[in-house]
Amino acid sequence: MSAAKKHNYDESKIKTLSSLEHIRKRTGMYIGRVGDGTHYDDGIYVLVKEVVDNAIDEFIMGYGSRVTVAVEGAQVTVRDFGRGIPLGKVVECVSRINTGAKYNDEVFQFSVGLNGVGTKAVNALSLAFRVCSHRNGEFSAAEFKRGKLTHESKGKTEEPDGTLVVFEPDPTIFGAVTFVVDHLKRRIQLYTFLNAGLKIELNGATYFSKDGLKDLVEDEVGDEALYPVLHHRSKTLELAFTHTNRFEETFLSFVNGQYTSDGGIHLSAFREGIVKAFNEFSKGKFEGDDVREGMAGTIAIRLKEPVFESQTKNKLGNTEIRSDLVQQVREAVVDLLHRTPKFAERALLKIEETVKLRKELQSIKKMARERSRATSIRVPQLKDCKIHFDKNAGTGTESMLFITEGQSAAGSITSTRDVATQGVFTLRGKPLNTCDLNRDVMYKNEELYNLMRSLDVEESPERLRYNKVILATDADVDGLHIRNLLLTFFLRFFEPIVHGGHVYILETPLFRVRNAKRTLYCYSEAERDAAMKDIGRGAEVTRFKGLGEISPGEFKQFIGPGMRLTPVEVENRHSIPAILGFYMGRNTPERRQYIMDNLVVAADE
Repeated sequence: MSAAKKHNYDESKIKTLSSLEHIRKRTGMYIGRVGDGTHYDDGIYVLVKEVVDNAIDEFIMGYGSRVTVAVEGAQVTVRDFGRGIPLGKVVECVSRINTGAKYNDEVFQFSVGLNGVGTKAVNALSLAFRVCSHRNGEFSAAEFKRGKLTHESKGKTEEPDGTLVVFEPDPTIFGAVTFVVDHLKRRIQLYTFLNAGLKIELNGATYFSKDGLKDLVEDEVGDEALYPVLHHRSKTLELAFTHTNRFEETFLSFVNGQYTSDGGIHLSAFREGIVKAFNEFSKGKFEGDDVREGMAGTIAIRLKEPVFESQTKNKLGNTEIRSDLVQQVREAVVDLLHRTPKFAERALLKIEETVKLRKELQSIKKMARERSRATSIRVPQLKDCKIHFDKNAGTGTESMLFITEGQSAAGSITSTRDVATQGVFTLRGKPLNTCDLNRDVMYKNEELYNLMRSLDVEESPERLRYNKVILATDADVDGLHIRNLLLTFFLRFFEPIVHGGHVYILETPLFRVRNAKRTLYCYSEAERDAAMKDIGRGAEVTRFKGLGEISPGEFKQFIGPGMRLTPVEVENRHSIPAILGFYMGRNTPERRQYIMDNLVVAADE
């Protein structure tokens, strides 16, 4: 008989959760990642979104062109000036799942929230939640604690019609939350871009857009636009686009005001419709990649019955709309090109230049491959691992590649790595600064070409062979410079790898503090001081100036299960070209002045 304890699987083991319990127990199903507010996609911002969505729906239906949002500590207040929730249904609308007017398309034709869950989830996940509806001189209010009703009140009011919601995320679920104002600001700006004419106030600052998606694309590209943004708007379709000198295409897509970060049918229809439009207008046969390279654009559609993959609405799945939408996009873009011949000419010049460069690249690629075959079948700088990442199959997520500089550092990592999941690419000195260079440099420069081959991203970033690309450089000035050069390379040519969360920085100890009995590794001067105090008298302190100074025996723990990795994240994607140009571009007077204004000279010790 097995020694393991046996459990009876019978009727008593079947449990039914109430809707409130289900939301609190399976939070991720409703708001995605939980988080404390540090990341733009953390769930506390989804809570704000769900409340604001209701105010947006009122605006879409023609009621209330102003919304106020206030954040004080962990408490959020949202006030709209729409029709207000019907007074007899206030409690049900914010606490009972599958209750709401969004199911009635006579009231809400193009609603953002269609599942009858939004504010119910906010209520269930809040430490405290208060709602008050003002309607025709009367009000109805209700207060809740962790989703449970604690107080109701009704009476007369002189307040204008609309709904007030005040909530505070539950710290037992989210921990100590902090709302980052810049994250909220970006979301509020998107709301105004998507709803031209809507005024939203955030902590006293007012956001407003007159031209909708045109303003959004202009904000996204800044001075990079090769011609003024072309813009089309109808009741159910709005789109805007221009070309830039970037290498990647940048498209944002929305459904009923909801940002679909994973795209979907409407985005693929947009991409296809644009290509068809340019080919029809020019009577050419351009390939899709040539038309869309460097293009920045956005599409927003309104649907009566959108089908999303989940409550968080990241991807649209209405396959039946694709062919009609492709035609609508094609017709709209062709019309824009005919009405703006001067701008259409600039766009076609950009596309033709891309075609020419692609053909030139093909010959350079051929030469690079022949050179590579002549030297070695394998990449000489790569010590590969056995398991590789496959995004489409969802396998090999544990694979990683360390990019390091110098033989000593590479030797330490190589001798202690897990050969199944950890590869090593060794740089030969500092890589080339690619900030102002074109893609042909990746084929002319052997180092960059070998790195690109190792990652297998030549054809597409989707083919990335390692789930984690880890920059393992020394913690000195030269090491930081190499790190910046590598980041410039990825952001310049393979931006999706960074945005996909695949690039990391390896944190290694700066100090070792030890005595005969104990050894502590410290990652900062503060940790060093605390370790010296902890070990006490006789503590020996070693300062590691480079990775090569850490012996292989010590290094193993720093790339093992407990390794410290800092993900490379970009909060404002549209600011990347300007940031790279300022810090890594030609030595401009502005940068020289910035260095002089911020230079810190260490005092002599």
